[in-house]
Amino acid sequence: MQLSPVIAIHLTAALAAVALGPVAIWARRGREQRTRLHRAAGYAWVTVMLATAISALFIRDDQLPNWAGYTWIHVFVPVTLGGLFAAFRALARNDIATHRKTMQSLYLTACIGAGAFTLLPGRYLGQLVWGQWFGIL
Repeated sequence: MQLSPVIAIHLTAALAAVALGPVAIWARRGREQRTRLHRAAGYAWVTVMLATAISALFIRDDQLPNWAGYTWIHVFVPVTLGGLFAAFRALARNDIATHRKTMQSLYLTACIGAGAFTLLPGRYLGQLVWGQWFGIL
């Protein structure tokens, strides 16, 4: 597998989501509420998460164990879409606590968790990182 345009879009959106998530969370922490920053960073985060999830549907790998080209890591696509739906439903119901918990959980699972899995040996990004930096794989 090589760095195709779809993988480049996916990787760029995923890295943007990893960077934007803490900004959105930080903007609503503490005594000083930064509502505009929270909303702007939050909408940007949702946008790049949607781009990440949708672009993942076009990335297939026939070399790893898969089902119709989809590997086990693709389970994060419905998790992401379902989490975003649940978070916005909570907002519509004015349930801020559920919205906060859902978004924080989604950041940890879909950004940090999935990101860690992509660095495993045998995955494309894992081969790039570990092979280039440590000369292994």
